[in-house]
Amino acid sequence: QVQLVESGGGLVQAGGSLRLSCAASRSIFSINAMGWYRQAPGKQRELVATITSGGRTNYADSVKGRFTISRDNAKNTVHLQMSSLKPEDTAVYYCNAAVLAVSAYYWGQGTQVTVSS
Repeated sequence: QVQLVESGGGLVQAGGSLRLSCAASRSIFSINAMGWYRQAPGKQRELVATITSGGRTNYADSVKGRFTISRDNAKNTVHLQMSSLKPEDTAVYYCNAAVLAVSAYYWGQGTQVTVSS
């Protein structure tokens, strides 16, 4: 079992930056992949970025070059640095952890990001 707690969301103007953090309740060293997803009102949840235990990253086309995902195994934390934010980035951002050995996927409660134009 893994509990995930997101933080760092808020209101920012277009062009600004925010850094989201996801703290896990246990060591993330053995978690195969962690990621960030987002869900805007009236839309489906979509992948933003993922990072594997080996450090391999993957990004949605819409955020490439603007967002950076990183993980700190020593602090059991994953970060999402968001720059050049756009109003269309407005959504609730969710942290996700995948433990493939037991086919388990965990979600945080989400943090709101609002980008004003």
